[in-house]
Amino acid sequence: MTVLVLDNPDLLAKAALAFGGMAGQPSQDGSRPHRTRFHYGFNKHTPDAGDIEVLKQHAAYLKNHPGVRVRIHGHADRFGSEEYNRFLARLRANSVARLLMREGVHQSALVLATWGSDRPLARPEDHAANRRVELEYLTLDIARAL
Repeated sequence: MTVLVLDNPDLLAKAALAFGGMAGQPSQDGSRPHRTRFHYGFNKHTPDAGDIEVLKQHAAYLKNHPGVRVRIHGHADRFGSEEYNRFLARLRANSVARLLMREGVHQSALVLATWGSDRPLARPEDHAANRRVELEYLTLDIARAL
């Protein structure tokens, strides 16, 4: 098995589009956008232009489905102290939440969770893969329980 490690968020986004087909394209039928993972550069907490467009698609979906909630998971790599990594993960999750709210998503539809470097996506040495925000759509039953 071959493992490709990219330490460049732009290359990660391009690879995701290449392997995910039309995952980054706007949905024509009003369905939820497929892409739910957004990677960041070292020590960065704002989404890049391509990610902003996909997040706007998520915002449009959430506005059209007012009963749906989404949990925004913020993550960081292992560089730095755990306290700083949790802070950076919180900044990443908050920047996504602010963008969604600017696009008209009500605050009650958003749940934030920040993990720092506690839940790596890949091996801890794969820093670029672990610097991310993930969107997790909650079912209506789970959303009501929260």
